Amino acid sequence: MRRVAITGLGAVTPAGLNARDSWDGMVAGRSAIGPLELPRQEKITVPIAAQVKNFDPLLHFPRKDAGKLDRISQFAVVAAREALADSGLALTPDLAGTAMCVLGTAVGGVGTMDDGCHMIYGEDRNRVPPLSIPKFMVNAAASQVSMDLGLRGTCFAIASACASGTHAIGTAFQAIRAGAADIAITGGAEACITVYIVVSWEALRVLSHDTCRPFSRDRSGLVLGEGAAILILEELEHACARGARIYAEITGFGANADAADLTSPDPENIGRVMQLALADAGLAPADIGYINAHGTGTAINDVLEAGAIRRIFSNSPPFVSSIKGVVGHGIGAAGAIEALATALTLHHQIIPPTANHRAPDPEIGLDVVADGARRIPLTHALTNSFAFGGLNAVLAMRRYDP
Repeated sequence: MRRVAITGLGAVTPAGLNARDSWDGMVAGRSAIGPLELPRQEKITVPIAAQVKNFDPLLHFPRKDAGKLDRISQFAVVAAREALADSGLALTPDLAGTAMCVLGTAVGGVGTMDDGCHMIYGEDRNRVPPLSIPKFMVNAAASQVSMDLGLRGTCFAIASACASGTHAIGTAFQAIRAGAADIAITGGAEACITVYIVVSWEALRVLSHDTCRPFSRDRSGLVLGEGAAILILEELEHACARGARIYAEITGFGANADAADLTSPDPENIGRVMQLALADAGLAPADIGYINAHGTGTAINDVLEAGAIRRIFSNSPPFVSSIKGVVGHGIGAAGAIEALATALTLHHQIIPPTANHRAPDPEIGLDVVADGARRIPLTHALTNSFAFGGLNAVLAMRRYDP
């Protein structure tokens, strides 16, 4: 089977408006969680979120076009432009005609939907803007990226809650490996910090009121985030032939479904999905030096994930960290942001720390890199995503060594 390289990266995250600044924030453990700022937020009791601040769409789109894109699509297009430029890839008509575009999102353009519902129910209007549907449909971000870059190959969106970005990247990886495409623009985007969505998460009673502390004994819940991360995937020989810089290789993908509880992961099955990714990559547990954990900062989920890791890697537990203390939980974008971070971890040989960690939890029992970034030789890594509905996805990556 063909090998698959990551040759371009782009991002818009709470930690930075591009991939480099986002990575620098993750490595520094500089939390981007802060006071929630929303119109009509008087009904919200949770005071914090990890929002993308200082993002001005008019710096990226003409005024007449900016209003046609929901915030999620704006993030996705800007990150995709950066990733393509970073890759140095020239999209010839032939290449653009077969280039794949697959993006993950959990909910699509809910900012547009939230505003429309307020117009109808809050302001008693009987009309909403005419482009509301194409702005909030779940495939809007993928379609806008394909139109902006002129991609005419297979294009679609994947919606699998918090595993969406990882499922999208895994699907693109499988297509290139199988010969269905030579390049893919893939990743995830989300912009779901709206009044209705935040209130809905409040109803689940899993949101923190102070900050996100993954794996820490005093963790108090997750913090909602937003943003986008886009990866350019390329068949390895194609990338090498043009002298591309290669951040890392994707070597395996595992996915499964718990078929059990709607909100609580099945610890046996999340262990099994890591094993599926290892098997797909032809690796043993001892080969893995680092896991970018799902690490949401909730009391139960962190324990279940850590327990699954200890079982699978009992003889050689890898280093584990979560970047959600920096960028929050990006929901459908989370897996893509974490895949970008894992690729850069391998490329730079630096593990980003678990930010905001204050006290070891004996139920975790892992080295969660709580004392700052670590420069450690690494060859193989995993990145985990476990979603509501019991939908799990894991990517295996390898440092590229020509």
